[in-house]
This record gives sequence, C-alpha cells and structure tokens, in this order.
Amino acid sequence: MVEPIRWGILATGNIASTYVEDLALLDDCQVTAVASRSSDRAAAFAEKYDIPHAWDSVQALAQDDEVDIVYVATPHSHHYIPTIQLLEAGKHVLCEKAFAYNAGQVKTMFNVAREHQRFLMEAMWTRCNPAIREMRRAIKEGMIGEVIGVHANFAIHGDFGPEHRLRNPELAGGALLDLGVYPITLAHLALGVPDSIHAEAVMTPEGVDAYTALTMRYPNGIAQLTCSFLGGAANTATISGTEGRIELGDLAYRPSAYTVVRYGEAPREFEAPYVGHGYVHEALEVHRALRQGRLESTLVPPSSTIEVMEIMDEVRKQIGLHYPGETRPL
Repeated sequence: MVEPIRWGILATGNIASTYVEDLALLDDCQVTAVASRSSDRAAAFAEKYDIPHAWDSVQALAQDDEVDIVYVATPHSHHYIPTIQLLEAGKHVLCEKAFAYNAGQVKTMFNVAREHQRFLMEAMWTRCNPAIREMRRAIKEGMIGEVIGVHANFAIHGDFGPEHRLRNPELAGGALLDLGVYPITLAHLALGVPDSIHAEAVMTPEGVDAYTALTMRYPNGIAQLTCSFLGGAANTATISGTEGRIELGDLAYRPSAYTVVRYGEAPREFEAPYVGHGYVHEALEVHRALRQGRLESTLVPPSSTIEVMEIMDEVRKQIGLHYPGETRPL
C-alpha cells in the first residue's frame, strides 16, 4: 500500500474548506494539520474536517513532522513570506494565486524552493482542468488553425464594502490579482508572452482596481481581456483561429466542456467533466510530481507563473495599482 501524502492547510476560509473537501475524494492522502492566526478558527476547522493538529502560526505548522506539503490559502498579501518560511523548514508548497505581489517575489520563491530541493507550484486549477487540457491538445493539433485572438472576461458582482478583501489594499485587493489572473492565464495558454500590453482601469476610492481591461498584442494575434467586481460581461472565453474558434461557456476558468466551431461546419461540443469542486486535478498533479520525485509541475511550470505575474506587473504599472508595505524580493 502506498504511503499517503500528508497535507497541512494554511488558512481556514472558504477556499481552504473547498480544497479539503476535494482532498477527501482522493485515497492516497491525509490532511494532518491546519493553521490559522486564530487558534479558535484553527480548532473549529480541525474539528469540522477531523484534522489531528490545529496550530496558531505558520511557524508551528512548518515544524509539524506529520506534514509533507502545505496548501497556502491565505490572501495574496500573505503568500510570499509564509511560503518561504515553509520551504526553508523543508515543506513542499502549493500556493494559491495570485502567487505573490509581483514577479520579483515569485522568482525568489522558486529560487528558495530549488535551494532547499522542495516542490513548489501555483494553485492554478485552470491549467489542470480536464477540459482546458483537452482544449490545448485540440489547439496544438491545429483544429482551429493558427490562434489569432483571445477574448475572455471574469466578472462578479456583490456587496463588497470598503473593508472587504477585494477592496483592501493591505490585502493586495483589486480585480486584477483576484480575477484577472484567469483570463490572462487563458491568453497565456493560447498565445504565450505578448509583445506589448495596454491597460485601463476604474479604480476604487481605496486605490485598487474595480474594473480592468487590457489588450495584449502578439506577432500574429491580439488578446482582449477584462475583469471586474462591479459586474460585467458573462464569464466566457473565445479562442479564435484562422480555421475556427473554441468557445468556453460560463465559468470559463473551470469548464466541464468546450465547443469547437470550424468555419463552415456545425459546432461540436466536447465534454470533459471535472471531479468534485474542480480542485482534485491540481491535487493529482501535485501527487504525481511528489511520487515521481519532481520539484516542478509540468502542467503549472514555474515559467508560466512568472510570465503571467510579469504581465500583471505591467498592468499594475499602467493603471497605477500600488500596495502599501509591498515586500520586495529578498
């Protein structure tokens, strides 16, 4: 019988709960510890999910000998330093996106992982999604010809007050890092690194972006992307080619199918359902890498995380999005 991979969870919010629920669908892992700045929240989370250890700090979680890998589910502002602390303590890490404040921090995080021979991956579940993987294969096989354009949006709407994390500069709030990372990732999957970027944004009184639009220019293509927490267009994506297009329906960042429309032919839908809430597939990628002794993911390689973050750095520069106390790379 294979030894289980033992997970620790840093944070106790909704995404941490969802991820633990998906880990429960796998038979080769255990969640052995959870940590939060609040000992009460950690204890309640541990009781809810039958987790043996509850800690009140990153340091305590890092010293837990019954943890192999930690899922970092804290706000963007609390990814960089905790991830480095965990890596230096000998833990492997799966860190939520946006991976850090900026590309400089991201590069440092991966450098620390290599120095300590630890696995580190961005929790970009979209890149591990079965439908996205099938879609990429269809593109590589030339089903829509040469890719010439990407149109994608991710917008939500809600009662987000000034204290909400989406509007809080201290927590690296804003639509770009929280939502825009998805359409940018789709464009990166289809077209790679752009030659140029032009961005515009509607800013909140707190100084974060509420609605951002960007155009990315490639040698033979253009990506037009938007993100917003004020509401907006449907969360769909279209990847256009010289011989057809691929359409991703609502929730394009977590599709269960995609549609191929070759010009002059009837649309064809290809189903590729995800398991659980959709996080199972990134957990499987982590497990594959760890069991094979790999320190980097092939589905979510460090290069893709760095390049997407460099795009967001340029967008931030153009729209004037600055975060107080932004920790610079070591």
